[in-house]
Amino acid sequence: MNHYSPENFSLTQSVGFSINKARNLLVVEMDTALKDLGITTQQMGILLSMRRGIAATPFELSRLLGIDTGLMTRMLDKLEAKGLLERSRSVEDRRVVNLQLTKEGEAVAAQLPNIVPLVLNRRLKKFTKAEFEELRRLLNKFLAE
Repeated sequence: MNHYSPENFSLTQSVGFSINKARNLLVVEMDTALKDLGITTQQMGILLSMRRGIAATPFELSRLLGIDTGLMTRMLDKLEAKGLLERSRSVEDRRVVNLQLTKEGEAVAAQLPNIVPLVLNRRLKKFTKAEFEELRRLLNKFLAE
């Protein structure tokens, strides 16, 4: 089913506009909350993914977080320069780069579960539990291919 046509399309009334605006709002609020840790919202996703064992290579992180490999490399460079992660070549396949959090990276990542929910809950405070679950369901449906 087509929901938009050239006749009824309006930028500010489009789903893409609303999703992008919501994302930008969350990024600003999350970046403010993470400022004292010296990381950004995007860097937070990397650290949490690594800490939880969801991803351990740049390629896995790129796919999981929806970030192109060039930007991922630059973000990893910054995290490495901050002493939060280390890179090493795989002994099985030298083309593969493995990532590991440093002690400092682990310490920063360990603080994130105390910060991130506060930001999200502030934004979701007007939602009922049912509305929250529906929003998650619909976003997952939107993201499914």
